[in-house]
Amino acid sequence: MKQSIILWMAASSVVMLAFPWLAVTFVKGDAGMAACFLLFFAVNPLYSVIIGAFAGKDLRYLWSLPVISAALFLIGTWIFFDMGETAFILYAAVYLALGIAAMLISTLFKKKMQK
Repeated sequence: MKQSIILWMAASSVVMLAFPWLAVTFVKGDAGMAACFLLFFAVNPLYSVIIGAFAGKDLRYLWSLPVISAALFLIGTWIFFDMGETAFILYAAVYLALGIAAMLISTLFKKKMQK
């Protein structure tokens, strides 16, 4: 179980820290804005749902994965975009809510399948 936590934390670091850095560093102008929209409205929410669904498989040990993912998003955007921007707190809260909802749904499906 410890190996899967490390794997998912590494994946969260790539998605929530490296992808914004890549968007800021290598994509310029209007394409950079499109890349940010793609990250904020497609990649990050999808990743939050996926990590939440995985965390729901073993809630006792993996409950922190959605929280870590949302915190890494907030850190990454504040570093690479604008420190202290409050809109990013809203995005992080939505990603956290998506992750927790997916985690709870995954847990319910797991319990239902065991019956």
